[in-house]
Amino acid sequence: MTHALVDLIPDLPKVLLHDHLDGGLRPQTVLELADEVGHEVPARDADALGAWFVEAADSGSLVRYLETFDHTIAVMQTPEALARVAREAVLDLAADGVVYAEQRWAPEQHLQRGLALEATVEAVQSGIDEGIREAAARGQTIRVGQLVTAMRHTDRWQEIAELAVAHRDRGVVGFDIAGPEDGFPPSRHAGIWRFLAEQNFPVTVHAGEAAGLDSIAQAVHLGQADRLGHGVRIVEDITFHESFDDDGERLAELGPLAHWVRDHQITLEVCPVSNLQTDAAPGATSVADHPITRLKELDFAVALSTDNRLMSRTSMSHEMTRLVTEAGWTIDDLADVTLTAAWSAFVHHDERRELVDELILPGYQKVEGALR
Repeated sequence: MTHALVDLIPDLPKVLLHDHLDGGLRPQTVLELADEVGHEVPARDADALGAWFVEAADSGSLVRYLETFDHTIAVMQTPEALARVAREAVLDLAADGVVYAEQRWAPEQHLQRGLALEATVEAVQSGIDEGIREAAARGQTIRVGQLVTAMRHTDRWQEIAELAVAHRDRGVVGFDIAGPEDGFPPSRHAGIWRFLAEQNFPVTVHAGEAAGLDSIAQAVHLGQADRLGHGVRIVEDITFHESFDDDGERLAELGPLAHWVRDHQITLEVCPVSNLQTDAAPGATSVADHPITRLKELDFAVALSTDNRLMSRTSMSHEMTRLVTEAGWTIDDLADVTLTAAWSAFVHHDERRELVDELILPGYQKVEGALR
């Protein structure tokens, strides 16, 4: 049954909430764009360059992991490059069976060649729109929204939040903060969260990856985050006992913050492969012992994601495959995280319902039928 499910994973409809635009470039695209702008990259062959990105990111350090973005961001400084990267991201996701995705990226990092913030957002949207049209021509249905991100350490949060809100009807579905988590908490610019709340604008916050419970607490209480980027370190507020319940599950005692996150079903955008690279998942050395399985069993709202497909050499199908083969997940587990992600998408309720009823449920029913 496991092998049969693995073979059918590419056919499953997928929802991807946490995927960085500047972390998902094709290696060949990096090479070609680098040549256009005269940027030196670590390898001159696409396969070798792809391997370099994985090796550099696979260091166990979030700081080193983030350094790999120096090369991708350097080649994404023109409208044409931004549009190309966005278009190719949509096509790659659609080919992997993704039917809904949110691409997060930081416009402030793409101004080195004179672009204005508004122009970067428009360029990315043009690429997304073109990718969606090309995917449709190939018989693939996908919807993609932008998550505009402010970098924690550059202090342009308010400006970027206003940029996101200004484009809410032109492709931008939410706001995020990213970058160095430890030392740059949401309280750094407390007023921004009031502004976003007043604008009724969706928020996700990177928290519980490079910093722990205090970071998560600020994200959910001050930032009023609807979702947490990663959030895996919430397990630091959970005590796992040696005894088991009647179903054979290890008993767990939740602390007050863990209760709050679970009680309010604040979605955890969990990225297992990336977490293993950056040592973000406490105590995990493999997908088999990554906290995602235990958190899902404890009824936290868990949405499976990829984070950075280039640096982690991953995809939604790859993440699902490893959970099935290494952590014993079933098709029901995959359906659970897919539905959670769909109901957590930054679109309106009726649009979520349409996504679930017309794409996800029929897709899973078709695969379940094939497994019988």
